[in-house]
Amino acid sequence: MEIGLYFGTFNPIHVGHLIIANYMADYTDLDKVWLIVSPQNPMKEKNTLLADIHRLALVKIAIEDNENLSVSDIEFNLPKPSYTVHTLAYLREKYPQHQFSLIMGEDNLRTLHKWKNHEQILQHHKLYVYPRVLTEQELDELRDYHLESPYKKHPNVIMCDAPVMKVSSSFIRKAIKDKKDIRYLLTDPVQRYIEEMHFYE
Repeated sequence: MEIGLYFGTFNPIHVGHLIIANYMADYTDLDKVWLIVSPQNPMKEKNTLLADIHRLALVKIAIEDNENLSVSDIEFNLPKPSYTVHTLAYLREKYPQHQFSLIMGEDNLRTLHKWKNHEQILQHHKLYVYPRVLTEQELDELRDYHLESPYKKHPNVIMCDAPVMKVSSSFIRKAIKDKKDIRYLLTDPVQRYIEEMHFYE
C-alpha cells in the first residue's frame, strides 16, 4: 500500500489542510493519507503550539468520517526536534509492507535543500507536491532562492494540480483572538472543540 504522509503542526487543522489531504487520497496513486502531527518543527518556535494532545484530537475529529485519511502521533515518541528523514526511517522499519511518500507544498520543495539529508529522502521516496499561493512575506523570504525548484523535474517528484486555499493556521488563530467569524474555515466539530476549550483566545 502506498501511503502519503502529510506532516504538519495543524495548529489548528483547517479546511485548507483537509482539501489537500482528501485530494491526495482521491486523485493520485496514493492509497491512503496519514496526517502526521508534528510535536516540534525545527523551523518553528515550540511555544506557539497548542499542546500536542489537543492538536492530535482536533485532527482526529476533523477526519473521522473519511476512511482514506488517518492521523498519526508517530513523532511524539521520536527524538526532538523531529526531522522528516528520521521519521521516514522509523516508518520503513515499523511498516515494511507499505511504501511511504511525502506530501508537501511547492514552497517546501523550493527550500528542500535546507532539509536534513534531503538527497536521501528524494532517493527513497516520492514527493507529491501541491501549489502554494505565496504571501509577500514568503516571497521576500525566498528572494535568495530560485523561485523554480531545481527538484521540480526529479523523477520522484509528482506535481499535483490540487485546489488550494489562501488560508493559514496563524490567520485562524488571530481571527479567534480577535473574535472574528471563522465558521467556514474549520469543520464544525473542530470549531466546537476549540470553542469549548477556549483555545487561542
